[in-house]
Amino acid sequence: MRRADNRLEWPLADTIRESRALTPELHQKLTAWRRHLHAHPELSLQEKATAAFVQDRLTELGIPFEAGVGGHGVVATLTRGSAQGRVGLRADMDALPITEDTGLPYASKTSGVMHACGHDGHTASLLGAAALLAADTSWSGTVDFIFQPAEEGYGGSRAMVGAGLFERFPMDRVFGFHNWPGLAAGTIAVHDGVVMASGGRVTITIEGHAGHAGMPHLTRDPVMAAGHLIVALQSIVSRSVDPLDTAVLSLCTIEGGTAPNQIAGRVTIRGTLRFHREAVKDVLLARISEICAGIATSLGVKVTPEIVMGVGVVVNTPDEASLARAAAEKVRAEVRRDLAPSMAGEDFAFYLQKRPGAFVWIGNGELRDGAELHGPRYDFNDAILPVASGWMAEVAKTALASN
Repeated sequence: MRRADNRLEWPLADTIRESRALTPELHQKLTAWRRHLHAHPELSLQEKATAAFVQDRLTELGIPFEAGVGGHGVVATLTRGSAQGRVGLRADMDALPITEDTGLPYASKTSGVMHACGHDGHTASLLGAAALLAADTSWSGTVDFIFQPAEEGYGGSRAMVGAGLFERFPMDRVFGFHNWPGLAAGTIAVHDGVVMASGGRVTITIEGHAGHAGMPHLTRDPVMAAGHLIVALQSIVSRSVDPLDTAVLSLCTIEGGTAPNQIAGRVTIRGTLRFHREAVKDVLLARISEICAGIATSLGVKVTPEIVMGVGVVVNTPDEASLARAAAEKVRAEVRRDLAPSMAGEDFAFYLQKRPGAFVWIGNGELRDGAELHGPRYDFNDAILPVASGWMAEVAKTALASN
């Protein structure tokens, strides 16, 4: 049974809780924690209070942890029995510079900042997994709970790895998830291979010659050049990339000029590029450079492209994808294997460059206007907390047992 918005009805949520040993009381507690985090979001690199909240909850659960790993990162560790296997579970903690428009009683109390991607739910889910594993005596080995800062384009995973994550906590495998609006609530999607795209941030600066708008022949107009440049750059994906490959080049902001009767001297365009294969990246970079040079020559302006690449493509390793599916089946979730990869990016990729692992999507329910990821009316679906916490706990146990 599902409500009209495709969120889980309470009777179904009760069944899910029972199948994962997540009690109604723990579900209620996780919901309260998640909503507290939602009301108090912090931007990337600023997650001090969020990390402190996580540490307080871990202390309540009696789980030891280390703080300050790669910035505001927190890593908690549980060990049971004598097995030598070690598994990592990861959640991200940062919010976005977006103004919330949900009208919820627990809406963001921080102006211009909101949890528009569900990292509040990811954090609460990992705390739930820690609670489940702390109360479960059926497993043996070590589980590390990674609470990561700065996922939204600020290299939080790279910083944690650079701070010695895998040397200090030598896990064999690592798993994580992202909530997925538009996928039926509680469904778990596990990809074979590519899950999410690699990408880069694009900044293009056009420098011309400012002057009076009534005497344009005495100027070199960077606004006009920007128009030609934007149109030309949009030809790259349609005419330079193999149609059987996947690529995105989105130019999202343009800044220039201060007066309606002056031709500006400078324009800045910013955007992002995404791809699933390194060979496609090479095509994108080469064509951006060539088109910028051509516009500069033809219109007499200086065009400078700057591209900062992200951490890579999220690619599930085969054995770990199988373990992720097995764990999903153990928690009685519907499993999907037919979804195409996304062009969104995730810095979980950096962990997967260092260790085998899998990253899954857990359905958040119906996709509604403005409630998509990074939308001002987005909200994490608290009814899927038992699924998310249960899957994370179960994938850790399944991976340890497989050793």
